[in-house]
Amino acid sequence: MKTKLLILAVVLAAVLLVGAAPKALAQQTSPIAEPSLTTPPAPPPRYARGRIVINPPPLLYRRCVDWYELQHRPSGTVLFPQMHCWWVRG
Repeated sequence: MKTKLLILAVVLAAVLLVGAAPKALAQQTSPIAEPSLTTPPAPPPRYARGRIVINPPPLLYRRCVDWYELQHRPSGTVLFPQMHCWWVRG
């Protein structure tokens, strides 16, 4: 009976020590690994990636000219807007 209690106590102590070991190691960090407020931030990467143009300029666009024209109607003369548009290479 005493042997069983002794073995149980040794196993229990081993489990507690193994469970506490990773926590103790995690708390022991070097001062080099800790960030501080006095150290400058890391420099930007040496080479920046090139930008990709997603919206290229259109190959064609519309050019328009507008004006007002007098039109003679049965009810009287009317000032009427006119517009002429055409496609231009851009």
